[in-house]
Amino acid sequence: MAIVKKSPEQIELMAAAGTVLVKTMSLIQSKIRPGVTTLELDQAAERFIRSQGCEPAFKGYRGFPGSICASPNSMVVHGIPGKYTLERGDIIAIDIGVVKDGWVADAARTFAVGPVSPIAAKLLAVTEESLMRAVPQCRPGNHLGDVSHAVQEYVEEHGFSVIRTLVGHGVGREMHEDPQVPNFGRAGSGIELEAGMVIAVEPMVNVGKHQVRMDDDGWSIFSADGSLSAHFEFTIAITADGPRVLTPWHEASGGRAAAA
Repeated sequence: MAIVKKSPEQIELMAAAGTVLVKTMSLIQSKIRPGVTTLELDQAAERFIRSQGCEPAFKGYRGFPGSICASPNSMVVHGIPGKYTLERGDIIAIDIGVVKDGWVADAARTFAVGPVSPIAAKLLAVTEESLMRAVPQCRPGNHLGDVSHAVQEYVEEHGFSVIRTLVGHGVGREMHEDPQVPNFGRAGSGIELEAGMVIAVEPMVNVGKHQVRMDDDGWSIFSADGSLSAHFEFTIAITADGPRVLTPWHEASGGRAAAA
């Protein structure tokens, strides 16, 4: 495992990418409503990202055709934007990557499309809170397992399942770097966290069981049992002063699991 640590100056550059990402996420939130297609959301995101002198990190990544990932309802991640039209009561996970001056920021939120079912609302709130619980664990001297365990413990005590086969990751000049960051694990296990590490922590949670399946398109991943799924993600720098969220969409949104 080759973990590339970042200098304080490099973390500032990643934070600048994160600022553009947060603005993009806010723009998408303002456009989420019944009748809008995921392609329209994608086009709006790409236009804005490029207007800021940045590039969408996902566009063309291993052949991915979109600038964002848009994953509704039982789709967990990697949804290709297209003809899907949002409906009242949907939930939609929006995953965005931004490259600015060669540095990547990566983050995701799952939104409610108007009023949603009680179980969907609970899923959004629990998944988002599991991410918030992971953040304080991202400090020097802790272990990766402390981060993973914080997510798993909160999700499972509320009766949901963390997905086992999809993980967070290191971030830097590349979108996916070492280490892998699972959403389950034992506190105190795994590598020791050090100042300069930057990781994407991204709880992916199913209402039902944790198993997932790949769609025929080779990208979209669904819960295997068809249950609703949610995805929330921050890029987090581990600094000498503790965790620093480089993609603080929660500060811009004015609330957690907000309905669009």
